[in-house]
Amino acid sequence: MTTDRIYLTGYRGTGKTTVGKLISAELATECVDLDHVIEQAAGKTIREIFAEGGEDLFRDWESRCLRQVAADRSQGRVISLGGGAILREQNRDVIRQTGVCIWLTASPDVIAQRLAADQTTGRRRPALTELSPVEEIRELLARREPLYRQAADLILASDAKPPEQLARDAVRWLGRQGGPISR
Repeated sequence: MTTDRIYLTGYRGTGKTTVGKLISAELATECVDLDHVIEQAAGKTIREIFAEGGEDLFRDWESRCLRQVAADRSQGRVISLGGGAILREQNRDVIRQTGVCIWLTASPDVIAQRLAADQTTGRRRPALTELSPVEEIRELLARREPLYRQAADLILASDAKPPEQLARDAVRWLGRQGGPISR
């Protein structure tokens, strides 16, 4: 198992960016937020990409940018993925071949509370269904959970521990994997 890249996956609001930044600080590397890479490469917000070409266009950008980040050794080793990055098999292959994947989980109710409290989420990311927020989360989690599980090398419950503890747990686990962990 290679720990050259450390990918964080999970539904929106599970703490991928926060925990990723804490892990990267502990490992003295950069944390790359794939959503920001997509927006910079496209020259548009995620919401604008969805408006222009729907989810398919966004997923194309996501796959292209994931391959770029995975191959670019000058960028940080910690990569915070979008919640749906694991939907495409080619993305799961890139993740598997270039690093380890940490899946952050949380209950649908906790996710909905976190998303409602985050002022930027609604502006940056469109709803993916016509359902209520909690029902959308439940439906998408039911579809995505097998893929998250397939991609995950480590599963951490983000509704059970604070981000700092999750990062410490992840770094401890990474050290046990025998990979090149620097401090």
